[in-house]
Amino acid sequence: MATILIADDDQKLLKMLRRTLVYEGFEVVTSTDGREALAQLDAHQPDVVVLDWLMPGLDGIQVTERLRAAGDDTMILMLTARDAIEDRVEGLGSGADDYLVKPFAPAELLARIHALLRRSGAADKEQPLAYADLVLDPATRETRRGERRFELTPTEFKLLHYLMRHPRQVLRREQLLEEVWGYDFGGDDNVLEVYVGYLRKKTEVGGEPRLIQTVRGVGYVLREE
Repeated sequence: MATILIADDDQKLLKMLRRTLVYEGFEVVTSTDGREALAQLDAHQPDVVVLDWLMPGLDGIQVTERLRAAGDDTMILMLTARDAIEDRVEGLGSGADDYLVKPFAPAELLARIHALLRRSGAADKEQPLAYADLVLDPATRETRRGERRFELTPTEFKLLHYLMRHPRQVLRREQLLEEVWGYDFGGDDNVLEVYVGYLRKKTEVGGEPRLIQTVRGVGYVLREE
């Protein structure tokens, strides 16, 4: 699963983009200024950076120039309200790989991110995950239990993907909510239990043994009974 860093000081836009990308199954990291963006890049090594031009501290151009000067070839999508030709030339000339003018449709942002992932080859990097007879392929988004294939919604896929990346590890409820729904999640407190129930129905429909175990008072763990 690809990781996307969004750097923008517009909190409303930042939350909207985070929700959109998490729903599509991406791992999402956020920052609100240029210096924080550089720290997040170093800590998380994202596959694509969605970078606002005008930010406090260091602006998008300065962040891009620093990355390129350091030999970092992370794919960068520059966001800006500037739509003049000379602005596009400056943005791309700084080292950005693509340029998107605000306001934009979320569907166009997603299409450009997918295009950058294809160019970088990041979409093909992650290998299929397997535990017991459960298999999840991030590249094709295929899931199966033994020979039986089943479909998952984007949120179900993200939750199962996170569980399968940490087999036999007890994952706290708060940790799963943060990873799957985001730090700003303000929905129903029972949403995690509901989605674990969905996954159990889909992974046990053929009578297979339960793999997603409840750890009372703590969270969940992927392990054989």
